[in-house]
Amino acid sequence: MRRVREILRYRFEQGLGHKSIAVRVGTAPSTVRETLRRAAVAGLSWPLGDDVSDTVLEAALYKAAGTKIGHRRAPEPDWAQVHRELKRKHMTLQILWDEYIGLHPDGYRYNRYCDLYRGWALKLPVTMRQDHAAGDKLFVDYAGDTVTLVVDRLSGKTRQAHLFVAVMGASSLSYAHAR
Repeated sequence: MRRVREILRYRFEQGLGHKSIAVRVGTAPSTVRETLRRAAVAGLSWPLGDDVSDTVLEAALYKAAGTKIGHRRAPEPDWAQVHRELKRKHMTLQILWDEYIGLHPDGYRYNRYCDLYRGWALKLPVTMRQDHAAGDKLFVDYAGDTVTLVVDRLSGKTRQAHLFVAVMGASSLSYAHAR
């Protein structure tokens, strides 16, 4: 709050401009401009009274900080829960949207729901890049559900098989085998 008091003093006692105040206070001109705008909205005048403590000054200037200007017209889903649900097997945004729209019939349409989720997901931290020495690591897994294999195309005999997948860490060369 010391900087706020200095900004107000430089402006009203010395009549300095935004850039001059910013240099003296050690902040950006846009911060000076915003502080003066907030002071005008709050109806503060210089000199501040003795009853204006730092707490009162902060409450007057920043009482609306953190509140949204706009508002969403539909109930907002819990995006963290949606993200966790998508990690489950066979779960899709379509299924989650169907559940959401069942609870909130006036909720977001599917395209907007997907856009909002993707916008939320973009804010998640990115994964760490890993460097692998050549021939050092091989990543293996079974890929999804079983697949149907045609054993004999003349008789049409088929069987279910698991798809085994392996990837070399350094080169990303892939190998797949149905077993």
